[in-house]
Amino acid sequence: MISEKTYPFELPALPYPYDALEPYIDMETMHFHHDKHFKTYIDNLNNILQPYPQYHSWTLNELLFRLSELPSNLQTAVRNNAGGVYNHDLFFDLLAPAGQQISPLVADAFGGEEAWKKEMKNAALLQFGSGFAWLVSDHSKNLQIIALPNQDNPLSHGLYPIFPLDVWEHAYYLKYQNLRGDYIDSLFQVINWKAVEQRING
Repeated sequence: MISEKTYPFELPALPYPYDALEPYIDMETMHFHHDKHFKTYIDNLNNILQPYPQYHSWTLNELLFRLSELPSNLQTAVRNNAGGVYNHDLFFDLLAPAGQQISPLVADAFGGEEAWKKEMKNAALLQFGSGFAWLVSDHSKNLQIIALPNQDNPLSHGLYPIFPLDVWEHAYYLKYQNLRGDYIDSLFQVINWKAVEQRING
């Protein structure tokens, strides 16, 4: 995971073929989302950190968890771009070809699969503008769902990221246009639940 890497950050390979999530997420979107948008966040973060060698040894996790320790003039740019790197890396890593069953840990925590989907979808639909709906855990390992704007990351709010649902328009607009709800329903089909459960147990 790129979260444990340090400056200079590099674009990781997509962990499956670009067409692996068809028909739910189209190949063209995967190319643009991964190769263009994700890479832009990496390039921006490297450019931001280049003049500050004192932070070159900080992992991506540290940059987000210790965001308040950075100089005030760096905090917004690092939050946006380090968040963009972390969030995209986790997003792509936690998708897989359709067919996996929901983790029982998640289903049990929310009263069943449909209840989890309903709460997650509601958070994603109500996120005004760009951002993510997040499945997170708190210090007591309790699972909860939150929505955060832009590229904000749960680490900066004292929460552990489990699964990000990306509702930036670039994540779905080529295939779904303004139909965010249809995209969310499709994304539920391609979650890598085995990897999600590993994060919960980790």
